[in-house]
Amino acid sequence: MFDIGWGELVVIGIVALIAIGPKELPTVLRTLGQYMAKIRRMAADFQGQFQEAMREAEMAELKKQAEDLKSSVSDLTKFDPLANTQKEIERAFEMPEIGEAPTDKPPAPAALPEPQQQVDVSVALPEAPSPVSEKDFAAPEAPSPKQAGGAA
Repeated sequence: MFDIGWGELVVIGIVALIAIGPKELPTVLRTLGQYMAKIRRMAADFQGQFQEAMREAEMAELKKQAEDLKSSVSDLTKFDPLANTQKEIERAFEMPEIGEAPTDKPPAPAALPEPQQQVDVSVALPEAPSPVSEKDFAAPEAPSPKQAGGAA
């Protein structure tokens, strides 16, 4: 704190001994020590309060970040793509066609066609081909030298 060396302390001590006197010097040094202790305690209290205020400010900032993170995570947990898609489809059907005047009423459902006679549409399938044999997949045989037309 103060840049006082040993030599300077000796000079101060000698001057204090001469000015105050040897009889009063211990009492003055004790009082000086008590004041220095009080000053150090006050400085430590101030520093502690400052540190506490800094911690509280950091804690408030961390709480704010945690709340922001929590809200962003809760938004993700509420995400339902099927419900969103269904709502968009419903809105698309509620929108009027191009050229139509918008109405407050939803469009009337289309009338269902009357049931018709059922027609038999069964088709006869062709016969299944014969099963495949190993012969079908065998490698072609090499021609013999007589068949190849070679003169031997």
